[in-house]
Amino acid sequence: MKIFKLVSALCIIGSIAAPAAQAQELTGTLKKIKESGAITLGARESAAPFSYALEGNVFTGYSYEIMLKVVDRIKSELKLPQLKVSVIPFAAQNRIPLMVNGTLDFECTSTTNNLERQQQVAFSNSIFVIGSRLIVAKDSGIKDFEELKGKTVATTSGTTSERLLNKVNETKGLGLNVIAVRENGQAFLAVESGRAAAFMMDDAILYGERAKSKSPEKWTVVGTPQSREAYGCMMRKDDAPFKKLVDSALADMMKSGEMTKLYHKWFEQPIPPRQNTLAFPMSDDVRQLYASPNDKAL
Repeated sequence: MKIFKLVSALCIIGSIAAPAAQAQELTGTLKKIKESGAITLGARESAAPFSYALEGNVFTGYSYEIMLKVVDRIKSELKLPQLKVSVIPFAAQNRIPLMVNGTLDFECTSTTNNLERQQQVAFSNSIFVIGSRLIVAKDSGIKDFEELKGKTVATTSGTTSERLLNKVNETKGLGLNVIAVRENGQAFLAVESGRAAAFMMDDAILYGERAKSKSPEKWTVVGTPQSREAYGCMMRKDDAPFKKLVDSALADMMKSGEMTKLYHKWFEQPIPPRQNTLAFPMSDDVRQLYASPNDKAL
């Protein structure tokens, strides 16, 4: 009987101590979130349909919704239903510094996972696959990069598209005047206003800018893709527990069909603010990604 009571007492003590032990085992971002009761997310102001701002500093988009789903998983895992969520807008140029210095805990927008960036930050399972192309006026006569010779082309500073555009300009001897601006919306505005003949960026973002415009029928996406890139959610480097949680949440969304529903919502149905449709059918790359989640840089 005494032995039974001793075992029972030890079990009770163990059950009481378990949550405390689990809390002590938390490290990195999860520990920071648990102890502060808060998480700081990153969002883009002009990366439709992935992450963009509406009136009143309200953010929305395909990637933004995915990010909030991951936050729900974090709330559940850490038992923090009242977790305080803050959102900070960032630009392509400062996203990595803000992650490295601890300002941001997590972001899902339109950030390409590549080997160079992996030296500074970590990436989740990919959430999208794109190619870099051009958006031009339908009546411009421009069908591919070679027809831009001697013209002005806009792109977004701090992106892989900026680097690719400069490479194309050099290798093909196009003599382009390259304008690199802070945000995607500013680059497309350069085309709308006639200051640039084309805007080079990831194809899905170009479709997003067209859908947001006042006259979508005036614009077309053209050109041979200059890259094949995977977007991932970005987090701090060397934080395996946090990455494992994020990857698990994303894989569950893909395997359950929830991610497919989000794709249809943002790429094949009307989106705010003008309720225009991107008409961007799912590629084989994206279909394969959903079937086999992975965090490979392409």
